Amino acid sequence: MFLPKCVATVRPGSCIIRHMSQRHFNLPPACFDTDYLLNPANRQAIEANIQHRKGIGDIQLVQRINEQLCAAPQSESERGTLQAQLDAELAKLPNRTHPAVVGYRTEPRIIERYNEHAKRTDRKYFQFGDICKRMNLYRMENLGNFTGHRSYYLTDELAELEHALICYAVDSLRQRNFQLVTVPDVLPGRIIESCGMSVHGERNQVYKLHGRDGREPLCLSGTSEMALAGYLAGRVLPADRLPQKLMAVSRCYRAETSALQEEKGIYRVHQFTKVEMFAVCQPGQSATVLEEFRAIEVQLFDQLGLHFLLLDMPPCELGAPAYRKYDIEAWMPGRAMYGEISSCSDCTDYQARRLGIRVRTGQEETFAHTVNGTACAIPRMLIALLENFQNEDYTITVPEVLRRYMGGKQLLRRRKVLPELKLTKRLVQEDTF
Repeated sequence: MFLPKCVATVRPGSCIIRHMSQRHFNLPPACFDTDYLLNPANRQAIEANIQHRKGIGDIQLVQRINEQLCAAPQSESERGTLQAQLDAELAKLPNRTHPAVVGYRTEPRIIERYNEHAKRTDRKYFQFGDICKRMNLYRMENLGNFTGHRSYYLTDELAELEHALICYAVDSLRQRNFQLVTVPDVLPGRIIESCGMSVHGERNQVYKLHGRDGREPLCLSGTSEMALAGYLAGRVLPADRLPQKLMAVSRCYRAETSALQEEKGIYRVHQFTKVEMFAVCQPGQSATVLEEFRAIEVQLFDQLGLHFLLLDMPPCELGAPAYRKYDIEAWMPGRAMYGEISSCSDCTDYQARRLGIRVRTGQEETFAHTVNGTACAIPRMLIALLENFQNEDYTITVPEVLRRYMGGKQLLRRRKVLPELKLTKRLVQEDTF
């Protein structure tokens, strides 16, 4: 063995337990690949991977703490402190990176362009916000005292279009044997962290709810992927029943913001609706499932008639959990830019190790692999549709595949003007609508 015999030494296939309070949520302890991560022979490769992945994590610190833990005997308190430090640093390390994308450096590779004939540049196209103002279909201004910054209302036919997109995505996934699950929006912080999103520090994307009586903090979910992964936490799944494919329609909450002009309006908001795909599978299946998710996304957007790019993302864009990730960027003529509307990721065993999701084959157990993908993120899909299918008479052509969900409606038309909100600094009058 390459490690001295001590409490932190692990047998092949075993794990180091995270010493965290489980008084309130019965979540399994995380298990890290210590055979690989604590082997000094792998330090150089791990350091290179960390640098490719935006430099998050410190493998030298991990191995130094482990050496201290394996050194002279310590008191139980000292050992517990070192173990907690080791576990915290192990949790920061990113997943490994697919060897095919390491050479991309910082730029994605364009795999394919779809519907290039549909790229609108022949005349002036209005941006989403301008279209909606002309058609009186949404409200985003003057809501700061009412619902907060980067909030919005969708009204009339725009709200109908949102529901049509949801139904279109859900029906398409149902035909591919996805199971529909309703998920909670409030989750323990550890589930969110186990899925690869930090809940600590001042600059993160997670809304945290104030804990009481020393309880573990609860957070608003940034995507239903987290709730679906948490649903499977601690489970041992029979190999012959995998892959298991789940979908969910949920609200997603992001504290992120942006001052970029091209990301104004509802392009980047604090809460939105999304249809998410999630799969748990055997280790040898995740690459195939990722390609299936990619094909589903391509078909969904291709049938809508959008022009879009399929991108294989570089290591710096993978986040912490993804081993490989594909993005889809749709052409938005009002902004004269491509905007991301979807992605799908193979997270291998990153999330499963942290949540205790296992696969049983006969008498043997291994960690599962997880795959996730966006079937439909509503705000950006609305931007893509309205900017691409606007007509010069201020109507919007509804894509044919969505018309069945809108009572056969072929065009969105201008609505009557809604009364403006009358807001004060202290009170919102009951008769403002």
